[in-house]
Amino acid sequence: QGQLVESGGGLVQAGGSLRLSCAASGRTISPYTMGWFRQAPGKEREFVAVIRWFGGSTYYADSVKGRFTISRDNAKNTMYLQMNSLKPEDTAVYYCAAARADSNWPTRGANEYITWGQGTQVTVSS
Repeated sequence: QGQLVESGGGLVQAGGSLRLSCAASGRTISPYTMGWFRQAPGKEREFVAVIRWFGGSTYYADSVKGRFTISRDNAKNTMYLQMNSLKPEDTAVYYCAAARADSNWPTRGANEYITWGQGTQVTVSS
């Protein structure tokens, strides 16, 4: 099925920015709705953003709307998450994932995703 590999995480001060990348190997992301999730210590994995493969429609969690931007470059087989105005509460492991072909839109449930990356740590200091 191929793999998804996240990169771009790190330590940043509050108010700063990071750009996460999700590169696919052994598969193409073109036909898939792709999403970002995050999981903070002691908390459940939560939806962050999703982008549709057809038309590029996007949808965001209220907590990141206006600060984060999801995008994709099908030619590079890569998805991105630009994160601006970061807050300490954004600290988490961020995961990218590819959704089932028959998933509903917007695809916010983790159980609608079939392939996951290993995650990348984002830490925002106050």
